[in-house]
Amino acid sequence: MTAKQALPHLPPLETGTSEVPYYLFPKLSSRSFLVHAVFTRHGGVSKAPYATLNLSNGTGDLQQDVQSNINILKSVFNAQAFCFLEQVHGRHIVVPKDHGRDDTEPRGDALLTHRTGLALMIKQADCQGVILCDPLKRIIANVHCGWRGNVQNILGAAVEKMEKEYGSKASHLMAAIGPSLGPCCAEFVSHEEIFPKDFRLFMVRENHFDLWAISRWQLLEAGLEKDNIELACICTKCRNDLFFSYRAEKITGRFATLVMLR
Repeated sequence: MTAKQALPHLPPLETGTSEVPYYLFPKLSSRSFLVHAVFTRHGGVSKAPYATLNLSNGTGDLQQDVQSNINILKSVFNAQAFCFLEQVHGRHIVVPKDHGRDDTEPRGDALLTHRTGLALMIKQADCQGVILCDPLKRIIANVHCGWRGNVQNILGAAVEKMEKEYGSKASHLMAAIGPSLGPCCAEFVSHEEIFPKDFRLFMVRENHFDLWAISRWQLLEAGLEKDNIELACICTKCRNDLFFSYRAEKITGRFATLVMLR
């Protein structure tokens, strides 16, 4: 892929210092105090079926390769420290009290901070990575939101946490929903058992749901303005040439969404 081959709804490919490809959201990129990136599956050292930029130790990949990949992202992002989670498909939100250590992974599915130089990383393979930003108070969050996260409304919980922890106002927040399982491939044959009834409003055809629209709706319900929500609208299963996809591959790696305050 060259820099001229941009994905739909995202600007042309940017290249980091280590020649690692990543994508940016236009509105978030306009904020000079903010650094963010949606990395692809390319630019790392892991071997198949985790090729190549796998960021998760929970997939079966070699730990030394995962650490090498994390070090690559550190170089690209120029962060003082990284913070990431043992993601459990819940709604617990972690607020790091210091810059953390890379050898610890607290359990949870969202990270929230006001600290500069601390990169918040979410790992994905079909689930959504959702960046939240308060541009007035300069607060950021990074949320791991799969279908279970939608059912538990982790996005609403993250907005509420920003309001309670830092006094943010939901109407001021910006949000960006990254590449993830699209309505073309989000099939849930057991939806009557696992989804609340109001999710049926987002069923686009038999057993298929628009999880992007559900997340957008949940953010709107939490108080965000519609013009402050960006969507990548890129299905990871359809584009598993660019992103890891559990639904497409089962045994696979995890790509990363990162956000940091300068």
